[in-house]
Amino acid sequence: MTDVLFPALSKEAPDTEGVLSTWFVADGSSVAADQLLAEVQVDKVSAELLAPVAGTVHLLVAEEAVVRQGSPVARID
Repeated sequence: MTDVLFPALSKEAPDTEGVLSTWFVADGSSVAADQLLAEVQVDKVSAELLAPVAGTVHLLVAEEAVVRQGSPVARID
């Protein structure tokens, strides 16, 4: 099992919270390594969140959820 972490987009303030804007995969779907999973945003910076490994994704947070950088947002089995 691999945790998918909300990326640290703000290097100056690593405890900053961000928003998981959009999921591009459904809970329980199969994903490939480096597949686009979600779009995240911290302040005015947005980024794509890619799957670190291939497997079945289990979403842990909903769209528009506020998440601390470095926190798990999904797991891949």
